[in-house]
Amino acid sequence: MKKKYYYLSFLIFSFSILTALPGFTQSKMLKKGDAAPVFTAKASLAGNEFNFSLKKSLAKGPVVVYFYPSAYTGGCDAEAHSFAEMKDKFTAAGATIIGVSGDDIKRLNTFSADPDYCAGKFAVASDSEGKIAATYGLTINPSKLGMKDIRGIELNHGFIPRTTYVIGKNGKIIAVFSSETDHISPIEHVEKSLAIVKAL
Repeated sequence: MKKKYYYLSFLIFSFSILTALPGFTQSKMLKKGDAAPVFTAKASLAGNEFNFSLKKSLAKGPVVVYFYPSAYTGGCDAEAHSFAEMKDKFTAAGATIIGVSGDDIKRLNTFSADPDYCAGKFAVASDSEGKIAATYGLTINPSKLGMKDIRGIELNHGFIPRTTYVIGKNGKIIAVFSSETDHISPIEHVEKSLAIVKAL
């Protein structure tokens, strides 16, 4: 009985040590070499709603799936503008771009068509319940609920951590960048993604 008790205590102690290690909580986030979960989502391109399918996009070539906190907020606006400016280069490399956030489709219809941001160049998808993000190991942060965007409109959703996945045609993750763990700017997400798809 004592041996079982000591063994159980040892397991509990070991687990508590592991969970205290830096980066342990990030272990669920998908990494290079993992299979990317396929998904379908309500999306908008140039203000027009459609059903985006990762599976169908991968059949054409690599896909850059970039999760971002919210439309009409500083870093996300700069990131969308940069993806729009570089869109032709991604297309030349055979890559599709899809942005994913907790925004509802109504906000995304406006954002996707806005000439200052997506400019109708690439699609953005709604993950208002965070289900897609969860399959990639990302958790919505609800702390921003109620804050206002640059237009003065109150946000009704939490933020998905800014994370970009470059997915190969075979469905495997080629690279992943996170602003939280890699400490890179929104623009660097675009530049790094483009460099990778051009090298494929």
